[in-house]
Amino acid sequence: MNARDALLAAASEAILVKDGPYGTAIQACALSADDYGGSLGLEAEQKGNNDLLNLTQPGVVRSICDSYIAAGARLLATNTFNANRISQADYGAEHLTGAINHAAARIVREATDAATARDGVRRFVAGAVGPTNKTLSLSPRVEDPGYREVSFDAMAAVYREQCEALIEGGADFILIETVFDTLNCKAAIAAVREVERDLGRYVPMMISLTLTDLSGRNLSGHTVEAFWHSVRHARPVAVGLNCSFGAEQLRPHVQLLSGIVDALLLVYPNAGLPNDLGQYDEAPHTTAALIEPWVQAGQVNIVGGCCGSTAAHIAAIAEMVRAVTPRPLRTLAPALRLAGLEPFTLAA
Repeated sequence: MNARDALLAAASEAILVKDGPYGTAIQACALSADDYGGSLGLEAEQKGNNDLLNLTQPGVVRSICDSYIAAGARLLATNTFNANRISQADYGAEHLTGAINHAAARIVREATDAATARDGVRRFVAGAVGPTNKTLSLSPRVEDPGYREVSFDAMAAVYREQCEALIEGGADFILIETVFDTLNCKAAIAAVREVERDLGRYVPMMISLTLTDLSGRNLSGHTVEAFWHSVRHARPVAVGLNCSFGAEQLRPHVQLLSGIVDALLLVYPNAGLPNDLGQYDEAPHTTAALIEPWVQAGQVNIVGGCCGSTAAHIAAIAEMVRAVTPRPLRTLAPALRLAGLEPFTLAA
């Protein structure tokens, strides 16, 4: 059974649990600049380049992945949020992009395969693709609204390099996450389609939006429903929301998506909102309790944690969703669905 069919089968039987963030766990390790850079001989200081740890500290990455597996996660993402040529250029490590992604996928693949060999439970590897620090929809120059730092084709090429390495390393899915710019997401979708063409096989996608204000829009201005209309052509196996805010603030947007999406609904919120020092104080049982209404209402298929979440948060979520009936997949009536910043539906 291919990964897409296996995931759909698993999600029809239970609510699946996604892992938490690598950033939070890596910060807790208190690594030095030398730990980050290892023996690679890079000129720029690498402290904070979490993605590079796939090459220099694979044991640290593996231990974090293992902790999420032990907590009950079945969908494990790679430590590659900034493992693209644009983001790695800030560290002078762009030439290592392919190696970083391949190693990251291999680490998670080996961890999930080892766990499955022990207990017979299939787990899934999602190659995480972040938004980069560039935007295709907005100009960084107030005096020149038509200016763009990067073109669509260049952005797609950056994503293609990353996605190729993730698939070669063993990822089951490409997870296009924390989408703040819908056009960036479309470049990532185009990249995956190019990889499919070159490999001669289907590469399933997951897509997750991040909201920048409580009204429910991303940075490029799309509402949740308009965003879904804009990316539905990619036929993602799962779509949803991550980061943004805590579970309490995401509740109305989860409810909306649940009624309009004909794919698995994936949600992994932050552990609340950060305090004045940028730290997350929300306890694991609190996060689980805030997610529970979505679960009991049959609104989600896959849940996990984003910024501030730990293995303890994932364990609390896994315990909470145990034996709860998952959201059934919806079939949408045929209609012409369009989107500017707002959605528009023309009934058939």
